[in-house]
Amino acid sequence: MFTGLSAFPLTPVVDDRIDLEACARIVAHLRDAGADSITALGSTGLYAYFTREERSAVIRTTVQHAGEVPVIAGVGALSTRDVRQHIDDAQQAGAAGVLLAPMSYHPLTRDEVYALYEDAARDLSVPLAVYDNPTVTGVTFDDDLYAAIAALPGVASIKIPGVPTGADAAVRRVAEIRARIPAHVTIGVSGDAHAARGLQAGCDAWYSVIAGTVPQTARTIFDPAQRGDHDAAERASDRLSPLWDLFAAHGGSLRVVAALAELCGLTTAPTLPRPLLGLDPVARAEVARVAEALGLV
Repeated sequence: MFTGLSAFPLTPVVDDRIDLEACARIVAHLRDAGADSITALGSTGLYAYFTREERSAVIRTTVQHAGEVPVIAGVGALSTRDVRQHIDDAQQAGAAGVLLAPMSYHPLTRDEVYALYEDAARDLSVPLAVYDNPTVTGVTFDDDLYAAIAALPGVASIKIPGVPTGADAAVRRVAEIRARIPAHVTIGVSGDAHAARGLQAGCDAWYSVIAGTVPQTARTIFDPAQRGDHDAAERASDRLSPLWDLFAAHGGSLRVVAALAELCGLTTAPTLPRPLLGLDPVARAEVARVAEALGLV
Protein backbone atom coordinates (compact mmCIF):
# COMPACT_ATOMS: atom_id res chain seq x y z
CA MET A 1 0.00 0.00 0.00
CA PHE A 2 2.83 2.43 0.78
CA THR A 3 4.47 1.85 -2.59
CA GLY A 4 3.57 2.98 -6.08
CA LEU A 5 1.54 6.04 -7.01
CA SER A 6 -0.63 7.46 -4.23
CA ALA A 7 -3.15 10.07 -5.36
CA PHE A 8 -3.89 12.99 -3.02
CA PRO A 9 -7.26 14.50 -4.05
CA LEU A 10 -8.85 17.75 -3.00
CA THR A 11 -11.78 17.65 -0.62
CA PRO A 12 -14.30 19.70 -2.63
CA VAL A 13 -16.30 22.36 -0.80
CA VAL A 14 -19.43 24.25 -1.84
CA ASP A 15 -20.64 27.13 0.36
CA ASP A 16 -18.33 25.93 3.15
CA ARG A 17 -19.88 22.46 3.11
CA ILE A 18 -18.10 19.37 1.83
CA ASP A 19 -19.52 18.26 -1.52
CA LEU A 20 -19.64 14.49 -1.03
CA GLU A 21 -21.05 13.93 -4.52
CA ALA A 22 -18.01 15.65 -6.04
CA CYS A 23 -15.79 13.73 -3.62
CA ALA A 24 -17.24 10.45 -4.88
CA ARG A 25 -16.77 11.59 -8.48
CA ILE A 26 -13.11 12.45 -7.90
CA VAL A 27 -12.43 9.13 -6.13
CA ALA A 28 -14.02 7.15 -8.96
CA HIS A 29 -11.89 9.12 -11.42
CA LEU A 30 -8.72 8.14 -9.53
CA ARG A 31 -9.83 4.54 -9.13
CA ASP A 32 -10.46 4.17 -12.84
CA ALA A 33 -7.09 5.74 -13.65
CA GLY A 34 -5.31 2.99 -11.74
CA ALA A 35 -3.97 4.79 -8.70
CA ASP A 36 -2.14 2.39 -6.40
CA SER A 37 -3.68 4.09 -3.37
CA ILE A 38 -5.85 7.10 -2.64
CA THR A 39 -4.91 9.35 0.27
CA ALA A 40 -7.95 11.22 1.50
CA LEU A 41 -7.53 14.21 3.79
CA GLY A 42 -3.90 14.92 3.05
CA SER A 43 -2.71 18.51 2.90
CA THR A 44 -4.32 18.87 -0.52
CA GLY A 45 -7.39 17.28 1.07
CA LEU A 46 -7.50 20.15 3.59
CA TYR A 47 -8.01 17.93 6.63
CA ALA A 48 -7.21 20.69 9.13
CA TYR A 49 -10.28 22.70 8.08
CA PHE A 50 -12.92 20.04 8.81
CA THR A 51 -14.74 18.71 11.84
CA ARG A 52 -14.47 15.15 13.05
CA GLU A 53 -17.85 14.34 11.53
CA GLU A 54 -16.91 15.86 8.19
CA ARG A 55 -13.65 13.93 8.07
CA SER A 56 -15.44 10.67 8.82
CA ALA A 57 -17.89 11.35 6.00
CA VAL A 58 -15.03 11.96 3.55
CA ILE A 59 -13.27 8.75 4.52
CA ARG A 60 -16.46 6.68 4.28
CA THR A 61 -17.23 8.18 0.86
CA THR A 62 -13.70 7.55 -0.35
CA VAL A 63 -13.69 3.94 0.82
CA GLN A 64 -17.12 3.36 -0.71
CA HIS A 65 -16.06 4.56 -4.16
CA ALA A 66 -12.42 3.44 -4.26
CA GLY A 67 -13.25 -0.16 -5.12
CA GLU A 68 -10.21 -2.35 -4.61
CA VAL A 69 -7.86 0.64 -4.32
CA PRO A 70 -6.62 0.99 -0.72
CA VAL A 71 -7.51 4.23 1.04
CA ILE A 72 -5.10 6.05 3.33
CA ALA A 73 -6.68 8.62 5.63
CA GLY A 74 -5.06 11.77 7.00
CA VAL A 75 -5.53 11.93 10.77
CA GLY A 76 -3.53 15.00 11.84
CA ALA A 77 -4.89 17.38 14.47
CA LEU A 78 -3.65 19.88 17.03
CA SER A 79 -4.20 17.60 20.04
CA THR A 80 -3.18 14.00 20.54
CA ARG A 81 -6.70 13.33 21.82
CA ASP A 82 -8.15 14.36 18.46
CA VAL A 83 -5.51 12.42 16.52
CA ARG A 84 -6.50 9.27 18.38
CA GLN A 85 -10.17 9.91 17.65
CA HIS A 86 -9.42 10.42 13.96
CA ILE A 87 -7.40 7.19 13.87
CA ASP A 88 -10.31 5.29 15.38
CA ASP A 89 -12.77 6.88 12.95
CA ALA A 90 -10.56 6.07 9.96
CA GLN A 91 -10.18 2.46 11.01
CA GLN A 92 -13.92 2.12 11.63
CA ALA A 93 -14.61 3.60 8.18
CA GLY A 94 -12.45 0.99 6.46
CA ALA A 95 -9.26 2.92 5.73
CA ALA A 96 -6.36 0.60 4.95
CA GLY A 97 -3.79 2.99 6.45
CA VAL A 98 -3.39 6.39 8.05
CA LEU A 99 -1.18 9.39 7.39
CA LEU A 100 -0.08 11.56 10.30
CA ALA A 101 1.56 14.98 10.19
CA PRO A 102 2.46 16.79 13.42
CA MET A 103 0.30 19.89 13.73
CA SER A 104 0.85 22.66 16.23
CA TYR A 105 -0.07 26.17 17.28
CA HIS A 106 2.76 26.36 19.77
CA PRO A 107 5.93 24.97 18.13
CA LEU A 108 6.52 21.33 19.01
CA THR A 109 9.77 20.09 20.47
CA ARG A 110 11.47 16.98 19.12
CA ASP A 111 10.30 15.01 22.17
CA GLU A 112 6.72 16.17 21.62
CA VAL A 113 6.77 15.08 17.98
CA TYR A 114 8.07 11.65 18.99
CA ALA A 115 5.46 11.37 21.76
CA LEU A 116 2.69 12.14 19.27
CA TYR A 117 3.67 9.18 17.10
CA GLU A 118 4.27 6.97 20.14
CA ASP A 119 0.74 7.70 21.40
CA ALA A 120 -0.76 7.22 17.93
CA ALA A 121 0.96 3.85 17.54
CA ARG A 122 -0.94 2.50 20.55
CA ASP A 123 -4.24 2.82 18.68
CA LEU A 124 -3.24 1.36 15.33
CA SER A 125 -4.84 -1.65 13.72
CA VAL A 126 -3.68 -0.42 10.29
CA PRO A 127 -0.23 0.82 9.23
CA LEU A 128 0.81 4.46 9.53
CA ALA A 129 2.76 6.77 7.23
CA VAL A 130 4.79 9.60 8.75
CA TYR A 131 4.04 12.89 7.00
CA ASP A 132 7.06 15.21 6.93
CA ASN A 133 5.75 18.48 5.50
CA PRO A 134 7.74 21.35 7.06
CA THR A 135 6.31 24.05 4.79
CA VAL A 136 2.82 23.46 6.19
CA THR A 137 3.50 22.20 9.71
CA GLY A 138 6.63 24.12 10.66
CA VAL A 139 8.10 20.88 12.03
CA THR A 140 11.46 19.76 10.67
CA PHE A 141 12.40 16.10 11.01
CA ASP A 142 16.03 15.04 11.21
CA ASP A 143 17.35 11.56 10.53
CA ASP A 144 17.52 10.70 14.22
CA LEU A 145 13.83 11.49 14.54
CA TYR A 146 13.04 9.47 11.41
CA ALA A 147 14.88 6.52 12.93
CA ALA A 148 13.17 6.76 16.31
CA ILE A 149 9.65 7.07 14.89
CA ALA A 150 10.19 4.43 12.21
CA ALA A 151 11.03 1.92 14.95
CA LEU A 152 7.57 2.31 16.52
CA PRO A 153 5.06 -0.49 15.94
CA GLY A 154 2.77 0.10 12.99
CA VAL A 155 4.90 2.71 11.24
CA ALA A 156 5.21 1.62 7.62
CA SER A 157 6.31 4.62 5.53
CA ILE A 158 7.91 8.05 5.65
CA LYS A 159 6.72 10.74 3.27
CA ILE A 160 9.76 12.94 2.68
CA PRO A 161 9.55 16.54 1.43
CA GLY A 162 11.39 16.11 -1.87
CA VAL A 163 15.00 15.25 -2.63
CA PRO A 164 18.06 17.39 -3.42
CA THR A 165 18.71 18.72 -6.90
CA GLY A 166 21.06 16.47 -8.83
CA ALA A 167 20.79 12.72 -9.31
CA ASP A 168 23.83 11.80 -7.21
CA ALA A 169 22.77 13.99 -4.29
CA ALA A 170 19.27 12.54 -4.41
CA VAL A 171 20.61 8.98 -4.34
CA ARG A 172 22.81 9.82 -1.36
CA ARG A 173 19.93 11.41 0.52
CA VAL A 174 17.57 8.47 0.05
CA ALA A 175 20.37 6.06 1.00
CA GLU A 176 21.06 8.07 4.19
CA ILE A 177 17.43 7.78 5.26
CA ARG A 178 17.16 4.12 4.32
CA ALA A 179 20.24 3.28 6.37
CA ARG A 180 18.52 4.65 9.49
CA ILE A 181 15.09 3.01 9.27
CA PRO A 182 13.84 -0.59 9.39
CA ALA A 183 13.79 -2.46 6.08
CA HIS A 184 9.99 -2.75 6.05
CA VAL A 185 9.47 1.04 6.23
CA THR A 186 9.11 2.54 2.77
CA ILE A 187 10.22 5.98 1.62
CA GLY A 188 7.83 8.08 -0.44
CA VAL A 189 8.78 11.24 -2.28
CA SER A 190 6.48 14.27 -2.31
CA GLY A 191 6.69 17.64 -4.00
CA ASP A 192 5.68 16.65 -7.52
CA ALA A 193 8.56 18.45 -9.23
CA HIS A 194 10.89 16.12 -7.27
CA ALA A 195 9.08 12.90 -8.19
CA ALA A 196 11.12 11.71 -11.17
CA ARG A 197 14.38 12.36 -9.35
CA GLY A 198 13.13 10.78 -6.13
CA LEU A 199 11.94 7.63 -7.87
CA GLN A 200 15.26 7.36 -9.69
CA ALA A 201 17.03 7.72 -6.33
CA GLY A 202 15.19 4.72 -4.96
CA CYS A 203 12.02 6.01 -3.33
CA ASP A 204 9.35 3.33 -3.09
CA ALA A 205 6.35 5.61 -3.56
CA TRP A 206 5.27 8.92 -4.98
CA TYR A 207 2.74 10.74 -2.80
CA SER A 208 1.35 12.93 -5.55
CA VAL A 209 -0.75 16.07 -5.68
CA ILE A 210 -1.33 16.01 -9.43
CA ALA A 211 -2.33 12.35 -9.30
CA GLY A 212 -5.30 13.49 -7.22
CA THR A 213 -6.64 15.58 -10.11
CA VAL A 214 -4.94 14.54 -13.38
CA PRO A 215 -3.75 11.00 -12.59
CA GLN A 216 -2.97 10.08 -16.19
CA THR A 217 -0.50 12.95 -16.32
CA ALA A 218 1.18 11.68 -13.17
CA ARG A 219 1.47 8.27 -14.79
CA THR A 220 3.55 9.76 -17.62
CA ILE A 221 6.25 10.25 -14.97
CA PHE A 222 5.58 7.28 -12.71
CA ASP A 223 5.19 4.50 -15.28
CA PRO A 224 8.55 4.96 -17.04
CA ALA A 225 10.26 5.41 -13.67
CA GLN A 226 8.74 2.13 -12.50
CA ARG A 227 10.10 0.44 -15.64
CA GLY A 228 13.54 1.87 -14.93
CA ASP A 229 13.38 4.32 -17.84
CA HIS A 230 14.41 7.29 -15.77
CA ASP A 231 15.35 9.44 -18.76
CA ALA A 232 11.76 9.20 -19.99
CA ALA A 233 10.47 10.03 -16.52
CA GLU A 234 12.70 13.10 -16.35
CA ARG A 235 11.56 14.22 -19.80
CA ALA A 236 7.93 13.87 -18.72
CA SER A 237 8.64 15.90 -15.59
CA ASP A 238 10.51 18.56 -17.56
CA ARG A 239 7.53 18.86 -19.90
CA LEU A 240 5.44 19.82 -16.86
CA SER A 241 7.85 22.58 -15.81
CA PRO A 242 5.25 25.30 -16.50
CA LEU A 243 2.99 23.61 -13.94
CA TRP A 244 5.80 23.33 -11.39
CA ASP A 245 6.53 27.01 -12.00
CA LEU A 246 2.92 27.86 -11.18
CA PHE A 247 3.18 25.89 -7.93
CA ALA A 248 6.26 27.90 -6.98
CA ALA A 249 4.70 31.21 -7.98
CA HIS A 250 1.59 30.69 -5.84
CA GLY A 251 3.14 29.46 -2.62
CA GLY A 252 2.61 25.77 -3.29
CA SER A 253 0.35 23.49 -5.25
CA LEU A 254 -2.96 23.91 -3.41
CA ARG A 255 -4.54 26.90 -5.14
CA VAL A 256 -3.24 25.89 -8.55
CA VAL A 257 -4.61 22.36 -8.19
CA ALA A 258 -7.93 23.75 -6.94
CA ALA A 259 -8.18 25.86 -10.10
CA LEU A 260 -7.19 22.85 -12.19
CA ALA A 261 -9.88 20.68 -10.58
CA GLU A 262 -12.44 23.37 -11.32
CA LEU A 263 -11.26 23.65 -14.93
CA CYS A 264 -11.47 19.87 -15.32
CA GLY A 265 -15.09 19.89 -14.12
CA LEU A 266 -14.31 17.78 -11.05
CA THR A 267 -15.43 20.51 -8.65
CA THR A 268 -17.37 23.73 -8.77
CA ALA A 269 -15.74 27.11 -8.21
CA PRO A 270 -14.82 28.19 -5.63
CA THR A 271 -13.85 24.86 -4.08
CA LEU A 272 -11.69 25.87 -1.12
CA PRO A 273 -12.97 26.38 2.45
CA ARG A 274 -12.71 29.94 3.69
CA PRO A 275 -10.59 31.73 4.71
CA LEU A 276 -8.70 30.10 1.81
CA LEU A 277 -9.37 31.91 -1.44
CA GLY A 278 -8.88 30.65 -4.94
CA LEU A 279 -6.62 32.30 -7.46
CA ASP A 280 -7.55 35.72 -8.78
CA PRO A 281 -8.87 35.92 -12.37
CA VAL A 282 -5.47 36.73 -13.88
CA ALA A 283 -3.72 33.82 -12.16
CA ARG A 284 -6.61 31.49 -12.93
CA ALA A 285 -6.40 32.44 -16.62
CA GLU A 286 -2.69 31.57 -16.54
CA VAL A 287 -3.50 28.15 -15.02
CA ALA A 288 -6.05 27.62 -17.77
CA ARG A 289 -3.50 28.58 -20.42
CA VAL A 290 -0.85 26.22 -19.02
CA ALA A 291 -3.35 23.40 -18.52
CA GLU A 292 -4.57 23.67 -22.10
CA ALA A 293 -1.04 23.81 -23.48
CA LEU A 294 -0.07 20.69 -21.51
CA GLY A 295 -3.26 18.83 -22.41
CA LEU A 296 -4.48 18.63 -18.83
CA VAL A 297 -8.01 19.79 -19.65
